Amino acid sequence: MTHFPSKRLPRPGVVMAAVAGLVAALGLGAVGEARAAGRPTAAVASTPSASSAARWTDRAHGFASLAGGTTGGAGGKVVTVTDQASLAKYAAAEAPYVIRVKGAVAVEPFGSDIVVTSNKTIIGVGDTGEIVHGELHLNPGTHNVIIRNLTIRDSYVEGDWDGKTTDFDAIQMDTVDHVWIDHNTFTHMGDGLLDIRKDSQYITVSYNRFSNHNKAFGIGWTTNVLTQITIDHNWFTGTKQRNPSADNCAYAHLYNNYLSAQVADGDPVWTYGNWSRGHTKMVIENGYYDGVQHPYQADATAELVERGSILRNTSGRTDEWGAAFDPREFYAYRLDPAAAVPALVTRFSGPQARIGDAVTLNVPGDYPSVQSAVDAVPDGNADDITIAVAPGTYREKVFIPATKPNVLLQGTGHDRSDTVIVYDTPAAYGGSTGSATVRIAADDVTARNLTFSNDFDEAAVELNGEQALAMKTTGDRIVFENTAFLGNQDTLMTDSPKLTTVSRVYVRDSYIEGDVDFVYGRATTVVERSVIRLLSRGSATNNGYLTAASTWTGNPYGFLITRSKVVSDAPADSFHLGRPWHPGGEPEAVAQVLIRDTELPAAVKSSPWTDMSGFSWRDARFTEYRNSGPGAAISPDRPQMDDADARTHTVADYLKGADGWAPYARTGTTH
Repeated sequence: MTHFPSKRLPRPGVVMAAVAGLVAALGLGAVGEARAAGRPTAAVASTPSASSAARWTDRAHGFASLAGGTTGGAGGKVVTVTDQASLAKYAAAEAPYVIRVKGAVAVEPFGSDIVVTSNKTIIGVGDTGEIVHGELHLNPGTHNVIIRNLTIRDSYVEGDWDGKTTDFDAIQMDTVDHVWIDHNTFTHMGDGLLDIRKDSQYITVSYNRFSNHNKAFGIGWTTNVLTQITIDHNWFTGTKQRNPSADNCAYAHLYNNYLSAQVADGDPVWTYGNWSRGHTKMVIENGYYDGVQHPYQADATAELVERGSILRNTSGRTDEWGAAFDPREFYAYRLDPAAAVPALVTRFSGPQARIGDAVTLNVPGDYPSVQSAVDAVPDGNADDITIAVAPGTYREKVFIPATKPNVLLQGTGHDRSDTVIVYDTPAAYGGSTGSATVRIAADDVTARNLTFSNDFDEAAVELNGEQALAMKTTGDRIVFENTAFLGNQDTLMTDSPKLTTVSRVYVRDSYIEGDVDFVYGRATTVVERSVIRLLSRGSATNNGYLTAASTWTGNPYGFLITRSKVVSDAPADSFHLGRPWHPGGEPEAVAQVLIRDTELPAAVKSSPWTDMSGFSWRDARFTEYRNSGPGAAISPDRPQMDDADARTHTVADYLKGADGWAPYARTGTTH
């Protein structure tokens, strides 16, 4: 079968305008710095603007991206925890997990460790995830860990400012590798906020906030020179020392960090910013130091290269000696202007709702198949989870059970034809439901930019049961955007769990093809701004039926096809618009179909509705309204809806239900 590319229909009278926006606050911040420094603002205008675009991804950067990369719990199941026992259980498990921390988890006894083992992602939900009075601890040998979007706070013991009697860090790790610490807030802990110790390697620390503390961030505690660490876009404020201190690091790359409002206790030595210690090779780029004593310093045995930073209200050491290293020989990175750092870092560091609102499961990057990603979605899922499917052909059957709602199935290619989920089962092998390439039983599922296909070749074999579904849905509030459904008989079935249960499906900007009953079922279904292709079976008189609705008689809204285009190369006057399906002879299944404001081809019969299994089409609820094209000529056997009824048979009327569902609202059009 041909996999047709996207072909969205224009909306009359609507002009889509592309609007380019600048992040004004950041731009003003840069201009303000130029004025404060006495420089012409034109120099700032020539600097690339610092925007919010791509401020974060779900992929580690810097040293954590090297030597195989850091993926955390990718490939494992997703769980959401709200208490210490669950967090400790999954963090210490042998299997990989994506652990979502929702709300504040209070750790007892005070200052206790939560042990984190290899292949884990621990991420705060929205910007609410907190660990209070406890430490995340990575033991020697731990690898591949991501800790993101959390607040870890308040294990400080009153009077122990130097942390000499407690060791209550926010995060401590010894002899680990491949760890990414990103978008967290660390504050008011008992010893260090972040201790990266004893030959740990391939570490990135990015977009974190360190505040209200003495010893903020230490690296080292070893005579070996092994650690490779990237430290970028962090905010150190209200801290005294170790911002960070880097002892015997092979490579320490610090860029676009913001140090402000340093604790001012008059200590002439142990109040400082960055310190390159031992045999560390450190590179500092485009940092911003405001109110800092000893902004950056180096031991005589260490090396420190600094370039592009801004110092304001600072005093003390600003050491620079040695060649250190060139970070770009290891990885690519975007260097923001130093003048933009305060605005950028204060805005984008720490937990971000956008990061924690939804989990993305990447296929095949993290999960080898679409079904394996579906299996990773937790039962009873209450949060949005995206399954991002890379371009390719996935020959598999996929089932999203009713226990896994709130899923977005997203093709990531340029076009929907780039990402195809296909199988070739006919109804003869498992019934019509068993034939479906994809089944969606869950509520609140959206599929976007994908092709669903059943490529069973009905012409190649003789079977009793040649129905071959590309898609079957039984869930409520299902959306298909920019999708294609390819098949022959029974291509797309939109159903509900039982006759008297109303499920709703919205299909927009999509493509559907088939021949016999290829849009069918009892769900309330809207097909809008889409292309529907009537395939020819080689007959001069009867090539098939577009719809076979089985709407419950108590439901006034069955199928609505609107503002769409039906196309066909079948002979003229050889295709029906539909017939009434009464499954098992059920008398309470009385089809309701309205086709309105849609272009119809010559292949459509002049008497387009027909009987089915002894049930007359005249007893069904078949109507048209303001259709056009060579197949739309009105005849005595073509019931037309009047204007008054048409006003109560809109997209909104079909979909709103009792909960006011309005998935079309994203289009910005009126329905």
